[in-house]
Amino acid sequence: MTLEEARKRVNELRDLIRYHNYRYYVLADPEISDAEYDRLLRELKELEERFPELKSPDSPTEQVGARPLEATFRPVRHPTRMYSLDNAFTLDEVRAFEERIERALGRKGPFAYTVEHKVDGLSVNLYYEDGVLVYGATRGDGEVGEEVTQNLLTIPTIPRRLKGVPERLEVRGEVYMPIAAFLRLNEELEERGEKIFKNPRNAAAGSLRQKDPRITAKRGLRATFYALGLGLEEVEREGVATQFALLHWLKEKGFPVEHGYARAVGAEGVEAVYQDWLKKRRELPFEADGVVVKLDDLQLWRELGYTARAPRFAIAYKFPAEEKETRLLDVVFQVGRTGRVTPVGVLEPVFLEGSEVSRVTLHNESYIEELDIRIGDWVLVHKAGGVIPEVLRVLKERRTGKERPVRWPEACPECGHRLIQEGKVHRCPNPLCPAKRFEAIRHFASRKAMDIQGLGEKLIEKLLEKGLVKDVADLYRLRKEDLVGLERMGEKSAQNLLRQIEESKHRGLERLLYALGLPGVGEVLARNLAAKFQTMDRLLEASLEELLEVEEVGELTARAILETLRDPAFRHLVRRLKEAGVEMEAKEKGGEALKGLTFVITGELSRPREEVKALLRRLGAKVTDSVSRKTSYLVVGENPGSKLEKAKALGVPTLTEEELYRLMEARTGKKAEELV
Repeated sequence: MTLEEARKRVNELRDLIRYHNYRYYVLADPEISDAEYDRLLRELKELEERFPELKSPDSPTEQVGARPLEATFRPVRHPTRMYSLDNAFTLDEVRAFEERIERALGRKGPFAYTVEHKVDGLSVNLYYEDGVLVYGATRGDGEVGEEVTQNLLTIPTIPRRLKGVPERLEVRGEVYMPIAAFLRLNEELEERGEKIFKNPRNAAAGSLRQKDPRITAKRGLRATFYALGLGLEEVEREGVATQFALLHWLKEKGFPVEHGYARAVGAEGVEAVYQDWLKKRRELPFEADGVVVKLDDLQLWRELGYTARAPRFAIAYKFPAEEKETRLLDVVFQVGRTGRVTPVGVLEPVFLEGSEVSRVTLHNESYIEELDIRIGDWVLVHKAGGVIPEVLRVLKERRTGKERPVRWPEACPECGHRLIQEGKVHRCPNPLCPAKRFEAIRHFASRKAMDIQGLGEKLIEKLLEKGLVKDVADLYRLRKEDLVGLERMGEKSAQNLLRQIEESKHRGLERLLYALGLPGVGEVLARNLAAKFQTMDRLLEASLEELLEVEEVGELTARAILETLRDPAFRHLVRRLKEAGVEMEAKEKGGEALKGLTFVITGELSRPREEVKALLRRLGAKVTDSVSRKTSYLVVGENPGSKLEKAKALGVPTLTEEELYRLMEARTGKKAEELV
């Protein structure tokens, strides 16, 4: 490559990377994967090293992120600069990193390192004065970020007040969205026909930058912290001499340190930790795209210092990207239990993260339009959250002109009924659509719904095929003679199934509401609705205003629920279930056992916090988010926040999680496992 050819390519790469920085850091809406971005940055860096005369201080290789949009959130300048990290992709590059340290320090290794999970989230900086949180901000371009304090405060583990810390303190960490929360959020967005997030990192960024903190609060964000800006030297003088010790100091001060970390010696020791974590990567509750390798000795950090973009004492050792190219052979359409029609891409089979992938969801019309995907296209696929196969992008440069646009059917592919369109969502309105019947019955019988063991997919198909059931109410009219003779169904199996169906009548209102598949109603919302209305009859008469009073119910969900409750077909189904003996009252689990008590929760519990809150409310208690003199008990989990200090100051009694369950047992006569 000549100098002029290199100059042209360098300018192209810089423009391209700046554009993708803007999409990623400012809009939280990337067009390419992290692996593709890394390849572009790597190519630019190699060209600048090969042709030093092309180096420039405004090159993306010398900069961090992108300056935030000033019109969105208040810009805030960080007291000390935040940096990015250089990357390594092989053991040889980790060895080269250690050799650079050896040359800079003038001494031979191996050195001691702290190795940490590289959580794929959004970097944030918390600023405290006299132990009080003044503001929290995104990293931005490293010097100026966006002030997102109110949204950060929706993450309950972030401390508001600290004791025994430097007068001015910056705490750096990552806000992320757990994989389970990411998949749940995308399901909700997809159901509404809205644009879905490409990965947990973008979901976290989009959620943290919501103008309404109430929306952020519902997204299930978490945070993990790992570094200090201002205040580090004072902490070192207290005897914290290593990164490993600093992580323990952060924990002691009440900061969540949710990522894994370990000590290693030399590049080979780092490699051992890396390989072990790579094998267990998909067991993590969050997306990790590699490990961060930091010299353990904090004193050496000052000796080594920083480049314009990154520290010389740390590097990101990235996991290999699991992305594969394949062809989209066709698009078929599936009908879900609510009637929503979902396009599914049929792929040329490709092996991805331990399994063969031949199908991929294309979500909705908006998703197809945004990707501009066509039948016959070459596409890049990965597994979103390490679980769901997904198209990252279309390889448009490989188009031949023979590709065909995706055409939505006008009629339901299962029953032929004309589809209706709600925004970008296509639905089959036919209540007797076979696909809706199958999915509705399968969901109704599932473990977390009515838990009818033995009623699997094959049997449901047979029951529908023989005309023995048309909806879930028909399950309660099945007789032994209807079942005996079906494939793999003898007399004993038939008796067992009928016993399971009979037992399912007594699951209670909350399980029934979840089983019926009301729009937007998952397990938590079903519990909240049951706690609020107590009976199905009362719920059927609910007003929009009453539904909006239920925790976790927004206006769109409330209107969708109300429309279903007033639907004659739904009311007819409920009436037939009641006639069959299905109980439609909230389960008796103590009723008003905790009435008059107010609880606040801080820290991490063994059960999901929303589950514990819902249980407390079902027992008659009030649950609030802030400690006051009216608080009866503060429930303290792992890594409690500033609420614990406030409770001590106000003399509010505290309970461990176990003590809370013992209180419930004493008031109800039932163990926690029976109550949940």
